[in-house]
Amino acid sequence: VQEAGGVPILLGIARDTPAALKEKIPHGLNADILVLSGGVSMGDYDFTKAVFRDLGAEMNFWKLAIRPGQPLAFGKIQGKLAFGLPGNPVSSMVTFEQLVRPAMLKLAGARGYGRPLLEAVFQEKFSKRTDRRHFLRGVLWREDGVFKVRTTGDQGSGILTSMVKANCLIDIPVEVERINPGDSVTVQLLSGSAWLEQAAPMASTGHRPSCC
Repeated sequence: VQEAGGVPILLGIARDTPAALKEKIPHGLNADILVLSGGVSMGDYDFTKAVFRDLGAEMNFWKLAIRPGQPLAFGKIQGKLAFGLPGNPVSSMVTFEQLVRPAMLKLAGARGYGRPLLEAVFQEKFSKRTDRRHFLRGVLWREDGVFKVRTTGDQGSGILTSMVKANCLIDIPVEVERINPGDSVTVQLLSGSAWLEQAAPMASTGHRPSCC
């Protein structure tokens, strides 16, 4: 939040009960954006979506065709943007990057609110079903004037080190089923990649977050 120019107001941890969420959420409506993590899937203790509605939220969507981060609630409560992000740490970070950060920058009046993009040569094999867009956590480097990228290893949504080790996200479109070594892929630069911005021209995604 701070890296994107925001001032975080921490509300603390709420118990997995509707009453606890209803007590916490109104305190967050003094901010411009409300962000919760957890409680958005289909489990016995996932109440975020229902509580949003009970508080009068205009629900825009629930679930996204992405991985990680499919379960996600978004709406507006009293005119404020309200995001219910997944509880898994990697899913939460990826959805923050794709939705919350761009929304913050847009509200702040930024001209561009996407991470810088570039093309890189993939160094591994990867396959998936053609039902979701994937964001792989990656390590990007430059070798002999060519940008190359590999994953950080195991891409499980609960493996925090896959995100901690990453300096980019590898964006695999929904329709792509397989990528082979040597194929070109699009990567989103994360913070800490200043050396890359000096090494090659960048283009902002400028993508418009679907929340706004």
